Amino acid sequence: MTSIQLFGIPNCGSVKKARSWLDARQLDYTFHDFKKQGLDSATLDAWLKQVDWTRLLNKKGTTWRNLDVATQAQADTLAGARALMLQATSVIKRPVLVTGQKILVGFDDSEYAAILK
Repeated sequence: MTSIQLFGIPNCGSVKKARSWLDARQLDYTFHDFKKQGLDSATLDAWLKQVDWTRLLNKKGTTWRNLDVATQAQADTLAGARALMLQATSVIKRPVLVTGQKILVGFDDSEYAAILK
């Protein structure tokens, strides 16, 4: 099977659900903690080639709400959103699951089942 990588932060509810789902199926995966390991630009750029930046940018989370209006306004373009996601990885919608050439953003058990069968 292709390697599985799960990106997020450990205390995020959606990340916990994804990890539990993977563990229950005894699927080997590598967990990448945004808080401890950050995110490199090459990885983000690879994601942005497959996932629309508006889906990857989480405007519903606490981190987004705590940003000042000017910073939020800078994220209205791909370049601005990319820069913000590299600077403050907590604005990336979690979890991000990467397996082979496929990327899923957020947790949905039916999507996980379809991609990891």
